[in-house]
Amino acid sequence: MMLYPAAPEAATRFLKFVNASPTPFHAVHNAALRLEKVGFKKIREKDEWEKDIQPGGKYYFVRNQAALVAFTLPQTWKQGAGLSIVATHVDSPNLKIRPISKRTKQNYLQVGVETYGGGIWHSWLDRDLSIAGRVVIAERNGGFQSKLVKIDKPLLRIPTLAIHLDRNVNDSFKFNQETEFVPILGLIAGQLNARKSGSDSDDDKSSGPITPPKVASSVQENHHSALLQLIAGELSVAPEEIHDFELSLYDTQPSVLGGINDEFIFSPRLDNLVSSFCAVEALAESVTADYFPTSDGNVNCIALFNHEEIGSVSTSGAESSLIPSLLNRLSPTPATVAQSIARSFLISADMGHAIHPNYTSKHEDKHRPFINGGIAIKTNAKQRYATDAISSFIVKQLVERKGGRVQEFEVRNDMPCGSTVGPMLSKIGIRTIDVGNPMLSMHSIRETAGSHDVQHAIDLFHSFFEGFAALDKGLTVD
Repeated sequence: MMLYPAAPEAATRFLKFVNASPTPFHAVHNAALRLEKVGFKKIREKDEWEKDIQPGGKYYFVRNQAALVAFTLPQTWKQGAGLSIVATHVDSPNLKIRPISKRTKQNYLQVGVETYGGGIWHSWLDRDLSIAGRVVIAERNGGFQSKLVKIDKPLLRIPTLAIHLDRNVNDSFKFNQETEFVPILGLIAGQLNARKSGSDSDDDKSSGPITPPKVASSVQENHHSALLQLIAGELSVAPEEIHDFELSLYDTQPSVLGGINDEFIFSPRLDNLVSSFCAVEALAESVTADYFPTSDGNVNCIALFNHEEIGSVSTSGAESSLIPSLLNRLSPTPATVAQSIARSFLISADMGHAIHPNYTSKHEDKHRPFINGGIAIKTNAKQRYATDAISSFIVKQLVERKGGRVQEFEVRNDMPCGSTVGPMLSKIGIRTIDVGNPMLSMHSIRETAGSHDVQHAIDLFHSFFEGFAALDKGLTVD
């Protein structure tokens, strides 16, 4: 029996990142902090930053707190240069608090939620849940600001029904996501004793309309006062200063290394914060590498998108203007932007399906990636993945340069194929490949991946940033 060596240091750094990033907003914020530590300068889309960027420079920008694009210019940069892009996503299936969340039923305070993405929702039952996201608050100067919040205390729980009340639960467990999937926040009696007014005491009358707030921008009537007070306390503001929010539930159990020799990562949001973390680390580390002071060829770039789990159609998703805008601003004429696209290459990095020991029949017989076995190249003849022979060859060459290994993944003909940001970004005209680290329990509240595969992905992205342009010069296709 082979035992893996102790988990690499990259995996322990990932744990800190994912534990601090319960929402896309937090992931983008933490990615920006990492980049700023190594000298990346923040630019804003509304500014004419084209006038200020310089060869050898390091820059990033954020859109709507939910997507991040960062890039480094080679020392010999000029318009028409290609982009070497690693594209990922920072969203995961979760439960989002509804705009009107106040629920009361049978002496329970409850919070209305909406499912986001294709989650394995039964895995959210009987978990210690809390709240994180962003909140729009009023400032003393009369302005408003969107601030991040993360409440570390377990606040909510979605309890299962006792087996004594449902003897068939182990045979055919199903539940209604609207009526039987509502978290409990507390008890009405405790709330009544703690507050001054009786606004939360009326029992659930969900069939009737809610009374509109007296002020259009007020959310005070839409949510339990105890919840608003808690959020306000985290932000050191009064509840009345909260004007809106975008909050999600998350599991308070921290991510950890697991397995007999720490060969696993047990964690939420592995899909796709592993890829996002590795992209950020590779770009951050590239600017201190020996090759950076004399770099030429392509602009190295990472793009962390939102909303992949629901189709990527948003201002911060992969279908947005983020990459086309960057291409046009770096190469502003029709000729130079066309040259840039032709010289570009994009690695779409999203987690993949490892072979499951209890469900081996779910994989095609010869395409069974395993955890800690290296990057898996995803191929699909129907172009649900953007991989082709040329992009596959390029990535294999890049992996070889770091002494790594690749695995191959294709779905069975009788199984559906997942989606990534790769195909939609390839429509721009950029050569694209889909890759990912193998994992188990994708879209569960607790997923499993390989601790050694974190470094495997970083190594690929390093090799890509360092060597793609030179490799591409020696490749003849057209």
